[in-house]
Amino acid sequence: MKTKRRQQFGALPFRKNRETVDVLLVTSRDTGRWVIPKGWPMRGKRPHRAAGIEAFEEAGVVGKPGKKPIGQYDYDKRVPGGAVPCRVVVFPLPVDELTEEWPEMEQRHREWHAADRAADLVAEPELQELLRTIQTLL
Repeated sequence: MKTKRRQQFGALPFRKNRETVDVLLVTSRDTGRWVIPKGWPMRGKRPHRAAGIEAFEEAGVVGKPGKKPIGQYDYDKRVPGGAVPCRVVVFPLPVDELTEEWPEMEQRHREWHAADRAADLVAEPELQELLRTIQTLL
């Protein structure tokens, strides 16, 4: 029996350099592994807006998220007593500014990485592939 995946919306905060794209990764609160900002749908908010709000809360990112997703990936969210299968729809988010303070700053770290390096740091294969092809998507 297949379990239905729960929908989440994620932001891929990025900045373009001359030859590369850098992405901003954050650590998860539970295990400290590298992830992109993401969260559950928000009532009254369009998916790209919800992704932008998550990016601010989790990483202090200020910018305008793109309305069109650039990809998606599946993962299992760890919760007490097990895991919830999730599908994350990813929206591009060019970073205009990083705030010095943000809501989850005591719970997470953030770091810029070249997209190829970021792909090596995240665990999810579909997110790795998205990061490796990001220059062609933006």
